Amino acid sequence: MTAYVVAHMRQARMGPQLVEYLQKIDATLDPFGGRFLVHGGDVEVIENKWPGHLIIIEFPDRQQVRRWYNSVAYQAILTLRTDNSESDVIFVDGVEHPHKAADVLDQT
Repeated sequence: MTAYVVAHMRQARMGPQLVEYLQKIDATLDPFGGRFLVHGGDVEVIENKWPGHLIIIEFPDRQQVRRWYNSVAYQAILTLRTDNSESDVIFVDGVEHPHKAADVLDQT
């Protein structure tokens, strides 16, 4: 099942380390089938507040997400981001298609 890394980057201090992170992250994704679906950009806030940026990276499955995150290549650049930003990061599975909203009621 497709899985995602979802990050809410509330604050980023752009400087040489974050630039280096951005220049290197793509190469860490490729071996695990990762690709950006959303990477910052203009958001239209229609309810409440949304401070910061949204990042969504798609992977073939949760196992590949974990392999990517724990890889030597990604761990080598991780602190370039964590030392220079405030972010919440989660791993989440997608849903099987077709999926209806009420399907979650069967999971409770």
